[in-house]
Amino acid sequence: MVTTFKDYEYERPDLTKLDTEVDALLIEFNLAGSAEVQAEIIDRLNTRFNTVSTMENLAYIRSSIDTNDDFYDRERNFFDEYGPTVQEITNKYYKAITESDYRDDLEEKYGSQLFQLASNSLKAFDPKVKELLQKENKLDSEYSKLLASAEIEFDGKKLNLSQFGPYSQHTDRAMRRGAAEAVQGFMGKNLGKIDRIYDDLVKTRDRIAKELGYRDFVELGYVRMDRIDYDRHMVENFRKQVAEFVVPLVTELKERQAARIGLDSLKSYDENFDFLTGNAVPEGDTEAILSNGGKMYRELSPETDEFYRFMQERELFDVEAKKGKEGGGYCTFIADYASPFIFSNFNGTLDDVTVLTHEAGHAFQTYMSRGYDVPEYQFPTYESAEIHSMSMEYFTYPWMELFFKEDTDKFKFSHMAGDITFLPYGVAIDEFQHIIYEKPELTPEQRRREWQKLEEKYLPHRDYDGIEPLVSGSFWHRQGHVFGAPFYYIDYTLAQICALQFWKRANEDFDSAWQDYVNLCRLGGTLPFNALVEAANLRSPFEDGCLESVVGEVRDYLNSIDDKSL
Repeated sequence: MVTTFKDYEYERPDLTKLDTEVDALLIEFNLAGSAEVQAEIIDRLNTRFNTVSTMENLAYIRSSIDTNDDFYDRERNFFDEYGPTVQEITNKYYKAITESDYRDDLEEKYGSQLFQLASNSLKAFDPKVKELLQKENKLDSEYSKLLASAEIEFDGKKLNLSQFGPYSQHTDRAMRRGAAEAVQGFMGKNLGKIDRIYDDLVKTRDRIAKELGYRDFVELGYVRMDRIDYDRHMVENFRKQVAEFVVPLVTELKERQAARIGLDSLKSYDENFDFLTGNAVPEGDTEAILSNGGKMYRELSPETDEFYRFMQERELFDVEAKKGKEGGGYCTFIADYASPFIFSNFNGTLDDVTVLTHEAGHAFQTYMSRGYDVPEYQFPTYESAEIHSMSMEYFTYPWMELFFKEDTDKFKFSHMAGDITFLPYGVAIDEFQHIIYEKPELTPEQRRREWQKLEEKYLPHRDYDGIEPLVSGSFWHRQGHVFGAPFYYIDYTLAQICALQFWKRANEDFDSAWQDYVNLCRLGGTLPFNALVEAANLRSPFEDGCLESVVGEVRDYLNSIDDKSL
């Protein structure tokens, strides 16, 4: 009988016991007379680390499914508080393997990426910053809970933030504006709290960086994100290319959109409304979408069929929006059960299908690479991980008719236009964080002014129509990555350029492109970003000409579609 997610057992780890066991194993490790003996000890250590990871993920998943669950709220708080302790224990292991007399042999067995990641972890932590790390974790959770607490009266209902998605795509413009005003009413009411949380986060992270000997948190942020084979200067050059080649195309697309929906000027609350006849909407309820997902993945490949059956049989989806549930979507991996888990908030829009394919891309990757003995290889670094998710959105294009029927062309146009439109916003969020952490002394008001300047540079089409606090530069207040995962946003834009290359290749030779994608998934986190891109037979987004070439392909595709007829 298959064990389902609800029966996955949770037990709070005894960190004192873990610390004692790790210390004892590391004594054995340091006394070992061969790489083979050390490798056996590494495997035993990884068993223990996997169990801690499993418990942390179970607490996180169950508390985000129901933020009002007192038990899992306490358990999540436990990991917020003691996560730095786990990191401290893990770092003793990292120190041992990086200083091993048999390091060359161990690198040959496990790959050099493990040692690069271990080195970064050692650079990102010292026991003296443990209390600051605990504070950082608590502030991030405070932000998540604040947004999850939203109960906004609108259209005769009480809605959380996720449930406003359909209203942003409503055919009635007054309804779209009203929904935006209702959401911003909540955000405005909490403007001071959100600014205060972020101010505390910035100052806390700056102190952590300086305690660890870094010039600023940007340096530490890149170490934390395991940016192994590229640096901030390469990222800055990439942002410049987005400004040069993508912003003009997005401005064109916004002008096309305004004309298509019969408006003289596009307002921010119009941006998610693509067609006068209404946006593409998936047919059927959550159950129907998941069922069609099964048919799609069955026909796509034997590997995806096996993966999706595994997910369904074990009930590894929680995808419906409901009261008390955290916003957003994610995929994580529950190590002791070798199980990916998909969390999202279906709300009756086309995003339900893109979230399913996106998070399934992450989940499929972890499923294909779940056999690695090294926990660090279960997921690659973030920008690499997003290639799997974004590419899966394109590889599933041939099956979109299952979900959208006669609106399939609408969906594809909206999806592709949305993806290219995202790039300037994605790099704006990245540049914003560079500015903020290079100048941690900025006040909340000054930070919001910096955001306004970036909107002028990357989002010149955006018009908030006087709605506060958006007009005052607060749009980023709803971008959870800014709060909980600093510098995790450029990753989406880099991966998008890789995914668009897979889209182009799939149009030319689907089987060849798909095989390279499956091989990429199998590699898991064994290589850094640029090396994985090369292994997938793609061009690096940092390579001059790559972005310009990809954008040209997308422009031609979108220009080939008579969007006014949709």
